[in-house]
Amino acid sequence: MDSSAALVIFRKALEKFVVFNEAEWIVFTQHLTFSTLKKKQYFAAYDKVCDKVAFIVTGSVRYFHIKDGQDITGYFSFENEWVSSYKSYLTNQPSLTYIQALEDTRLINISKKDMDAMLNNPLLAYKMERFGRLIAEHYLCCYEDRVASFITQSPEERYLNLLSTGREILQRMPQHYIANFLGITPVSLSRIRRRLILAK
Repeated sequence: MDSSAALVIFRKALEKFVVFNEAEWIVFTQHLTFSTLKKKQYFAAYDKVCDKVAFIVTGSVRYFHIKDGQDITGYFSFENEWVSSYKSYLTNQPSLTYIQALEDTRLINISKKDMDAMLNNPLLAYKMERFGRLIAEHYLCCYEDRVASFITQSPEERYLNLLSTGREILQRMPQHYIANFLGITPVSLSRIRRRLILAK
């Protein structure tokens, strides 16, 4: 996929947050960069400042922490979703999490420097202010959903919710990452999957 095709996908996805006219779009795209992460390459690393937010054109990433030498998966982002260590991005403080590509992943990036420049540009300031607010609200909703699922749902219910996002996504993830994400062991995940197959 070339850059122009990636921008078409990106512009469509942005419409959930903000719509640019042609003049604004031309200026906006001058503040974007394209990058590719190879599988297992890091987008963000613990104790380093994450200075960008990115849109995933193709590929996927996982967010994880390391505790007692074990990495614990907390979240995933896929095509047409956003990725950032957002607190680090906003505060310029070191990230508390790792973000790693699960597969080769193509990104469109907005650096903190470019975001600040657009916020100071009279042509873009209002829409970028709105975009920043809505992205922050999106992250807050995702976080609340994640916390609520652990309080109100069983591991099996969390797994069924993950299935509802698309089975092809699960096929791209190692099973131990999925188990981590659900807060269970790989053995428990195997039991849940077996039970669901037998229930059909």
